[in-house]
Amino acid sequence: MKILIVEDEQALQQSISIYLEKDGNLCEVASDFKEAVYKVHLYDYDLVILDVNLITGSGLDVLKVLKKQKKECGIIIISANNSLDDKLNGLDLGADDYITKPFHLAELNSRIKAVLRRGKYGGDDMLIFNEIKVDTKSRTAYINSKSLQLTRKEYDLLVFFMTNKGRVLSKEIIAEHLWGDNSDLADNFDFIYVHINNLRKKLTAEGAKYIKTAYGSGYKFIED
Repeated sequence: MKILIVEDEQALQQSISIYLEKDGNLCEVASDFKEAVYKVHLYDYDLVILDVNLITGSGLDVLKVLKKQKKECGIIIISANNSLDDKLNGLDLGADDYITKPFHLAELNSRIKAVLRRGKYGGDDMLIFNEIKVDTKSRTAYINSKSLQLTRKEYDLLVFFMTNKGRVLSKEIIAEHLWGDNSDLADNFDFIYVHINNLRKKLTAEGAKYIKTAYGSGYKFIED
């Protein structure tokens, strides 16, 4: 999953990022209000972690921007203040959860998974599309109960397609979602074609022909 960490304490920012990336997530960071607003305007995320008390502004104002733009992402607020007002204000503005510093990274990770389950996965760890099942907890995929041997990027692609089924996804959106800021450094999108073609071959070999090319637009995950 793609996560934005908005935190001005550099040590904590990096600790969260490293921990969550070890769990298979793609993490981007923003160290102040301006950078956070810039990134949420430009990119889409599965989840945003917001520090309430940023040096250059309030995380709650970033939350307002997210809601104004109708971004479909989970939102967890973190704060050094064990303030009921902060918590209520954040939840009233549309945050999904709230955690107070100091906290254990394992607890934060658990809350992230719970928010994603409620939002993208309908409260379940299992994504299902016809004969395809993806266990998001163990990061494994199956077709008719047969395990698929997928690389990390192929797994991330499959989840991205399944949670956006029926929607045309441009190569730019796919690259940005799976590679984040690094996608801007690419001279072309050949690497996207390679990963998509490899995933499509593995699915097609098991009779699951759902990745379709939308000529001139991108790709979509849909039944015939």
